[in-house]
Amino acid sequence: MERQVAIIGAGISGLLACKYTLSKGFHPIVFEAKSSIGGAWTKTVETTKLQTPKPAYQFSDFPWPSTVEEDFPNQHQVFDYIQSYANHFDLLRHIKFNTKVLSIEYEGPSEEEMQSWSMWGGIGDPFGSKGKWKVIVEDAQNFSTEVHLVDFVILCVGRFSDIPNIPEFPPNQGPEVFHGKVMHSMDYAAMDDKIAADFVKGKQITVVGFQKSALDIAMECSLANGTEHPCTVLYRKEHWNLPDYLPWGMPLTYLYLNRFSELLVHKPGEGFLLSLLATLLSPVRWAFSKFVESHIKNKLRLAKFGTVPKHSFHTEINSCLISMVPEKFYDKVEEGSINLKKSKSFGFCKEGVLVNGEAQPLKTDLVILATGFQGDKKLKDIFVSPTFKDYIAGSLDATVPLYRECIHPRIPQLAVIGFSESVSNLYTSEMRCRWLAELLDSTFKLPSIKEMEKDVAKWDEYMKRYSGQYYRRSCIGALHIWYNDQLCKDMRWNPKRKKGFIAELFEPYGPLDYVSQ
Repeated sequence: MERQVAIIGAGISGLLACKYTLSKGFHPIVFEAKSSIGGAWTKTVETTKLQTPKPAYQFSDFPWPSTVEEDFPNQHQVFDYIQSYANHFDLLRHIKFNTKVLSIEYEGPSEEEMQSWSMWGGIGDPFGSKGKWKVIVEDAQNFSTEVHLVDFVILCVGRFSDIPNIPEFPPNQGPEVFHGKVMHSMDYAAMDDKIAADFVKGKQITVVGFQKSALDIAMECSLANGTEHPCTVLYRKEHWNLPDYLPWGMPLTYLYLNRFSELLVHKPGEGFLLSLLATLLSPVRWAFSKFVESHIKNKLRLAKFGTVPKHSFHTEINSCLISMVPEKFYDKVEEGSINLKKSKSFGFCKEGVLVNGEAQPLKTDLVILATGFQGDKKLKDIFVSPTFKDYIAGSLDATVPLYRECIHPRIPQLAVIGFSESVSNLYTSEMRCRWLAELLDSTFKLPSIKEMEKDVAKWDEYMKRYSGQYYRRSCIGALHIWYNDQLCKDMRWNPKRKKGFIAELFEPYGPLDYVSQ
């Protein structure tokens, strides 16, 4: 009998999960709340471009078309590429569009019985407990509900959509006292490009945040209004946003995406010799970071604008916070069409924004909150069981507790793909989907629950060590190869993908290195 697999979300991870479960003979059904595939790429700010160089952001068996010549394609080119992939592998017929998953509920052994298990699913088999997941969905057009019983669930709900992260404000200083308009970047990005341009025209705008969305939106506002109505970017912390991937002419991949670069950091589960080597080579790690920082400071003139971060670039890349600065962003700052303002906190008053430490309010017509999303909440709220909600959330001082960043040791017949980040999320999601497909096909078995939990704790320790204040983000950061090595060993693939010792040590790794076993 065909095993039915429910895949929630038709973004990049959902499409990959669909393709690879199909390849193993399973019957996937993909639930997508929107009317289109693509996830975060379905609709973005008009000027959004790919944040990772094209060679590192591609499907291993479906290269970019030769017509796309740019290293950093725009949103429309990325979306077309994803659409072509789905069409090429005939994935669209497995997707139920405009179908929102309201909840998932496990029907099988009792929670008391599951708590006594020593192996995932009781015997370590993906379908060993013989339970089913009840997936309750709603048709977005007629609001009718359906119930689907499936053998396995793959959550591909992503982290950067749906539930906006809204800051907390002091009493009587929330958006309700403000006479202008407050919106989240999610709502701005959902607008038609022409409507968005008209919407910001002639307004005094404050954008809150200093990551990719904030900088893109600020650029669009400055293009619409110039110096007549300068856009203010209000931020708490500076970031090492990149002007390019060529610090002083050296490709960044040679500094952070090869095996030598991974010898410079302490890795989860490493032995004594590798640990000693990472300690001895720590000055090289520091030098690499300073090398990149000096390039960014020089090219973007950060000291001039008071935006030199206090943390290292190494912390930034290990926290998966790397993003590109829009072209000529700091030229707009210099000409006065973008104002940068740092503040630990802010609130609202009738006329505008109250900036911490300033007597006069910042007069504003429109505030756009580019303050991120509550991905953890979205992941947690999909479960009916309070126990599973607690399991998936983990503790407040730890990352989401997923073995191989995919499987929760105590939640049977379920995987999460695309929640944990990397420097190139498409590449990482594809490796995870291939690993999961082999697991479902019984190519290998998972270790005991306790062993998996120990491994999760080691990765959590690594993230705490190198991510600093940003460590709550689930991120494999600058350990792509070490992480992929573990997946390869599980799948019984050779983890060494290069030809020759020198190439293996110094050549960057990317999606095409994993084209086949």
